[in-house]
Amino acid sequence: MKLAGNEVPIVWNGRRARAFVPMPLAARDLELGAKAIAVAARAGADVVHAAEGLRADYEPLARLLLRAEGVASSYIEGVWAPVADVVVAEQLAVATNPAAAWVAANLAALADAVDSAQDRDVALEDLCRWHRVLMTGSPLPERYVGVVRSEQGWIGGADPTSAALVTPPPEALGELLEDLVTYLGRTDVDPVAQAAIAHAQFEIIHPFADGNGRVGRVLVASVLARRLSLVVPPPVSVAMAADTGGYFSGLTLFRLGDHNAWVRWMSQAVSRGGRAQQDLIAEVATIESGWRDQLSGRVRRDAVPWQVLGLLPGHLVLTTSLVEAELGVTNKAANAALGTLREAGILAVHGTLPRSTGRPARVYVCPELLALAGSSPLR
Repeated sequence: MKLAGNEVPIVWNGRRARAFVPMPLAARDLELGAKAIAVAARAGADVVHAAEGLRADYEPLARLLLRAEGVASSYIEGVWAPVADVVVAEQLAVATNPAAAWVAANLAALADAVDSAQDRDVALEDLCRWHRVLMTGSPLPERYVGVVRSEQGWIGGADPTSAALVTPPPEALGELLEDLVTYLGRTDVDPVAQAAIAHAQFEIIHPFADGNGRVGRVLVASVLARRLSLVVPPPVSVAMAADTGGYFSGLTLFRLGDHNAWVRWMSQAVSRGGRAQQDLIAEVATIESGWRDQLSGRVRRDAVPWQVLGLLPGHLVLTTSLVEAELGVTNKAANAALGTLREAGILAVHGTLPRSTGRPARVYVCPELLALAGSSPLR
């Protein structure tokens, strides 16, 4: 099997090593075999079918799907936090631990990519912006945040002399990124194959000092959202997290010149993401039906607890002040409604938040919905 690129000599801290420079996509024969074409087309159809299952008030479900994607993408990189902490960091801007803030930042970058997907083709500035958002709260020094690296990079190992892959030297990045952005603007290739190939090339280029894996998976979401006109892309990272061995093996095969094998693997992951989206939508409907059964007979249908249910799944974290603001009810009514939902087993208390005066504010969460947003990578 022939390498889809060249190894070039580099010097790192006075020691010799060799870096891999991938062939530009414009110069590479990326024609797909019959099997890859069929699997990619089926994946695109699966995703479109799943999207059609979103109901008219899709925004809460879309947010839940993005959370599942963000949690899984971070999990692949070994960044994990209890999903309740992630949602608190995201919705209330309170980070109970650094990992929760990083996962919440992953979600913010995903939302940015999806929101802008229909406006224009992806540019280098977008990649840098996503990186800047993703690195919010990370220990990465500021000089490396949101900018293409100016130093030698590598993957695995303590240094380039022992690394699993030594990524392209800084002077090669400009041309490679320009080529990648040009490829992302094409509309004459299959959308799923385009997402797969762009992601793999991005990972080999490794343009940032850290966070490349997560930015690369945001790129997948962006391509699928733009090319398939999706309101929300499927949680593809959920499928990737379930088979990290296949994921990294596929990326290696792409570097070795077998783009068909990689496109087939990635297409299957996209299909699984589409099915995961359908399953999540169905599970939310089942959960909501259960809530109605749990509340029926407890309180009148026009009572505040029923109104609070309407805030779910858009708000996975609820506080008395949030319910007051969203529903225009009194503090007493909001507090009583949350207590009723807790007694019914719909909500649970997840700690407290400090405030300037009075007692700390209780934070309520819905365990069933949190399980959908956070357990997917481990299923």
